[in-house]
Amino acid sequence: MALVILTGTLKNLAGGEAEVEVAARDVKQLLRMLGERYPALAPHLEHDGYAIAIDGEIFQDVWFAPIGPDSEVHLVPAIRGG
Repeated sequence: MALVILTGTLKNLAGGEAEVEVAARDVKQLLRMLGERYPALAPHLEHDGYAIAIDGEIFQDVWFAPIGPDSEVHLVPAIRGG
């Protein structure tokens, strides 16, 4: 199972869990499974805009990026500039 690292607000909304194992094949499935496991997290995953790092490579807006069974996945808050 992939290891998902949650920080900041996402960690708080997941009941304080910083590391979660999820058996997902791609990003879309990963976000759906996290939202099902932590309902308070679901709306933030859909609307807050996170970059996703899989095994050290950052992806943005890639629903179907593959996730391996030994992958480490980080949800990275989007950086907004002005």
